[in-house]
Amino acid sequence: MTRLAAAVLVTAGLALASLFVGVSNVSLRGILAGQELDWLVLVESRLPRMLALLLSGASMAIAGLLTQIVIRNRFVEPANTGTMESAGLGLLVMTLVAPGAPVIAKMAAGAGFAMAGTALFLAILRRVPLRDPMLVPLVGILLSGVIYAGTAFVAYRFDLIQTVLAWTQGDLSGVLRGRYELLWLGATLAAVAWLAADRFTVAGLGRDIASSLGLAHGRVVALGLTIVSLVTAVVVVTVGMIPFLGLIVPNIVSLALGDNMRRAVPWVAVSGAALVLACDILGRVIRAPYEVPLGTVLGVLGSAVFLVLILRSRDRAA
Repeated sequence: MTRLAAAVLVTAGLALASLFVGVSNVSLRGILAGQELDWLVLVESRLPRMLALLLSGASMAIAGLLTQIVIRNRFVEPANTGTMESAGLGLLVMTLVAPGAPVIAKMAAGAGFAMAGTALFLAILRRVPLRDPMLVPLVGILLSGVIYAGTAFVAYRFDLIQTVLAWTQGDLSGVLRGRYELLWLGATLAAVAWLAADRFTVAGLGRDIASSLGLAHGRVVALGLTIVSLVTAVVVVTVGMIPFLGLIVPNIVSLALGDNMRRAVPWVAVSGAALVLACDILGRVIRAPYEVPLGTVLGVLGSAVFLVLILRSRDRAA
């Protein structure tokens, strides 16, 4: 058995365990016996939640890997480049302008704002002397904070703070059948990134090298940022913000497999899905019968791993 197959089996085990963890008592015996309540909870809540975790975890991890390759920095992801916060701002604007708009329209607005926020981040990077790679995520964190502060101010003025908090916590307790299917679009976009993995790998070598190899660097970068923005908007509008996922998973995979995107994508997808499943299960049992949001659990774990990665890079530089 290959290591990837073993990782898939571990993820499948976590997915199966996720179906039977929660406030409502759902048992395998009850499902096999055809008990109506067990089947209702399983079909309407547990199964959609499990699929949402798999799809959002895999797609956001791939989006983080793509962000790092395109921007050429290992410490960036959609959550610290202004992409995720800009998507939230777009959703807020749509809530104010067209509160009755369908979810797909809100997702499109979120994607447009996410692309604008990412473009602003790249424009700032071109004007800032970057003598240290750590300045790139620092600039992104500052930009993300400014965008979120503006979003929170507008939400406060229009009494929509609770709506904004629902997007920022990464809480899947409200995911039901009929409210997660948009994530299949994010998974499809992540698959497109895998199909174009060789082009993105070459683009990550820099404009001069990519152009000398005959690659349209600007178009490939634009495609990558478009995929990242669309995936981010889909995840934010469906389950909320998931911090650090697109940062720690690609870094851990790259330490083992290197920078070849085509080779890394399957590992990143499986690892991202497994990580969010494990964190969600932990959030459901740590204070049962209450739930700790997925974003909170990942925020604590991800910040610790982020510090380890920073210290490791400093030791290598020394």
